[in-house]
Amino acid sequence: MRILIIEDEPGIAGFLKEGLEEEYFAVDLAYDGKHGLDFALTNEYDLLIVDWMIPALSGIEVCRQLRKAGSLVPILFLTAKDTVEDVVFGLDAGANDYMKKPFEFEELLARIRVQLRSKNSTDDMLRAGMLTINPATHQVFAGEEEIALTPKEFALLEYLVRNKERVCTRSRIIEHVWDIHFDSDTSVIDVYITFLRRKLEAADCEQLIHTIRGVGYIVREPASP
Repeated sequence: MRILIIEDEPGIAGFLKEGLEEEYFAVDLAYDGKHGLDFALTNEYDLLIVDWMIPALSGIEVCRQLRKAGSLVPILFLTAKDTVEDVVFGLDAGANDYMKKPFEFEELLARIRVQLRSKNSTDDMLRAGMLTINPATHQVFAGEEEIALTPKEFALLEYLVRNKERVCTRSRIIEHVWDIHFDSDTSVIDVYITFLRRKLEAADCEQLIHTIRGVGYIVREPASP
């Protein structure tokens, strides 16, 4: 999952980036509203964390312009403003959620998980065939059997399952999971797909990850018997 942080305080921005990367997110940083808006309009993000009081364009204006452009990306405001009027103002501008500084990182993670929750799920679990993924604990199960994955394997599988039944191109995978651009060597994706397939097969999980030759990969639900 790829997150954009728009925050002008380097200490807070660095803390958020480090913490979110430890949770397997790919993270981009922008230190003012103008660059943040440019990033958000030209790249695909799963969520934005936006400070209200930032240079060039305020967080409110960034949010308004994104919504005006038709962007539906979830936006979480992170700011010292905390009156009821401020909260209402931010939500009316198009924000999805609102957190006051200072904040607890665990609460921030919980709010992020809510925003990223699968549209087709009533809980935080992700499912495909026999496979169940718990994003909160970074656990993966095939039926009752837990599958041990490395952090990068987990991030790749989570991204594919969140987008099941949709083709995930190499460019999208490399940017969302590895936080690098498509002009980099994408052969690393094939290596990790091989690792994942071996571990899923060892757990007697149905074949879920399919190759779309020349394009990328897709997770498909197994056909009903």
